Amino acid sequence: MRILFIFLAINLVACKATKQVHTATIDQDGYLVGIAQKSDFEKEPFKEWFAEEYNDYTIDVEVANQLKALLKGVKIKAVMGTWCGDSRRETPVFYKLLDAIDFDYNNLQMICVDRSKTSTNNEQEGLDIERVPTFVFYKNGHELNRFVEYPRETLEKDFLNIVREVGYKHSYLE
Repeated sequence: MRILFIFLAINLVACKATKQVHTATIDQDGYLVGIAQKSDFEKEPFKEWFAEEYNDYTIDVEVANQLKALLKGVKIKAVMGTWCGDSRRETPVFYKLLDAIDFDYNNLQMICVDRSKTSTNNEQEGLDIERVPTFVFYKNGHELNRFVEYPRETLEKDFLNIVREVGYKHSYLE
């Protein structure tokens, strides 16, 4: 009995360690702010634009398959604003791509910010966010690169270039 109790306790701690903290709430202006999950965007008042963009986008399967193998061990911190047209366009596509490649959502932190680009507990602090959406890719604890606001080519190709570490420059870098 004692061994069973120890096993259950260890299992409970291990499960909690991999779960993302969910702090997203809708602020007084109607914006989602805090750490969000995909399911937050699938509810009102965000559901309509999220579903439309998600369903209308066609994934480049060939590029997605190349990306899938390279995303092992990669963590992503994403910052978006539900008030922002670019975020409303790119975030659903981002999730559709992650779904297509079976990305482990435990390796994603989606931070929703208000118009001043701050979140509930300042989770965006230290990320140097100037525009949203911004998707920051990490491997072995260091930043590989970031996607900012809109793709140079396509979301899939930009992400592939980021994880290949081939000198990708986001849309605001020359």
